Amino acid sequence: MYLCGLQKLSMVDYPGKLAATVFTGGCNLRCPFCHNALLVTRLHETPELPEAEVLAFLARRRGLLDGVVLSGGEPLLQPDAADFLRAVRDMGFSVKLDTNGCFPDRLAAILEAGLADYVAMDIKNSRENYPQTTGIPGFDTAPVEESVRLLAKSGVDHEFRTTFVRELHTAADVEAIGQWLRGAPRYFLQNFADSGNLIQEGWHGFTTLELQGFADIARPFFRQTELRGVD
Repeated sequence: MYLCGLQKLSMVDYPGKLAATVFTGGCNLRCPFCHNALLVTRLHETPELPEAEVLAFLARRRGLLDGVVLSGGEPLLQPDAADFLRAVRDMGFSVKLDTNGCFPDRLAAILEAGLADYVAMDIKNSRENYPQTTGIPGFDTAPVEESVRLLAKSGVDHEFRTTFVRELHTAADVEAIGQWLRGAPRYFLQNFADSGNLIQEGWHGFTTLELQGFADIARPFFRQTELRGVD
């Protein structure tokens, strides 16, 4: 595993649980507004963490933490992600996986093996606007669509989430996302915020009132629709 970060305690990354968050390095996408450029395009600035060191830390936190989040970057870019999750699961932790849905075969293996208790999948935009939102010209959404289908039939608790950027998202995109994901258990709308470590500059978020309007558009399609990280 190519590990590049460890947040030793988080009360927000895993709903309802005290968790440690482990970050993998590298991503197959180049979303220009990505707030984690240090884990995507600037990996040379980010020291690698030995996997054994991370697992040793987690072993010492048994009984103190409820769960572990595997995030990124894109965790499923790592071919041994399932092995890492199995090691974490064997310690007795609940597991949350964050993914962009581009690796459905690896996601399927993890779901079938029961290695994730909760999955949070990013939905970058409406399907037609994925290329400009991901920074990948001609991006094929078929793998992402397959991951959506896998989660729907898996029985594993999950959510979908979109980070909204003024220059990239419209009310029509929200409607299209809702039609695509209709019936999903949870959809969270997150506002873009400039972390200072973006892949590309020049992006802006929405007002809270505007996001609430987007949430009203999305709400009929999901069992739960909420704003996240918005005051």
